[in-house]
Amino acid sequence: MTIDWSAFTPWPALAGGVLIGLAAVLLVLLVGRIAGISGVLAGLLKPAKGDVAWRAAFVLGLAGAPLVYRLVAALPLPHIDAGYGALVAAGLLVGVGTRYGSGCTSGHGVCGLSRLSPRSLVATLAFMGAGFATVFVLRHLLGA
Repeated sequence: MTIDWSAFTPWPALAGGVLIGLAAVLLVLLVGRIAGISGVLAGLLKPAKGDVAWRAAFVLGLAGAPLVYRLVAALPLPHIDAGYGALVAAGLLVGVGTRYGSGCTSGHGVCGLSRLSPRSLVATLAFMGAGFATVFVLRHLLGA
């Protein structure tokens, strides 16, 4: 195994992590809600009175962040080693897993772990383990 040191970017990764953490903390302090993306979106699909504005602002912030970033620097070109079928299947599997796990990576991995939630620890270990196993099977056993 070799490491592509030209792709090693600790400062942008650190800045992104700080921004995600700051957003999660501000949402808890100002709104009293956990920044789980699947839950935020689900609340927009079945809106409750007085619960739409912060959810819409959060989703608009997620969608608008790349536009703001583009004002400062060039957006990186995405490169995905998968076809449309694999992407659709992966998206559906992530959606099903999110429902079964009662939350997503942001809700459990970022917010739940920071609150020392045992349930979030189990969920995070499960989805990370499933991700590792999937990559191992696809890349090393099937050679995809």
